Amino acid sequence: MLVKGYMTKLLALVIVGFMVIQIIKPLGWPGLRRRGDFWKLALLAMAAISLAAVLGHLT
Repeated sequence: MLVKGYMTKLLALVIVGFMVIQIIKPLGWPGLRRRGDFWKLALLAMAAISLAAVLGHLT
């Protein structure tokens, strides 16, 4: 079981990994076909980390 607070760190590392892969070789997913689309992953990361933080405070 993950210790409270580590979920946001793990989520950030995973999404940063996706961003690095996107810059090196585009993932080819819808909306992520060009190298310059890595900023969309940054927006996804901010939303996901915010959601995880809110859910962490509610429990």
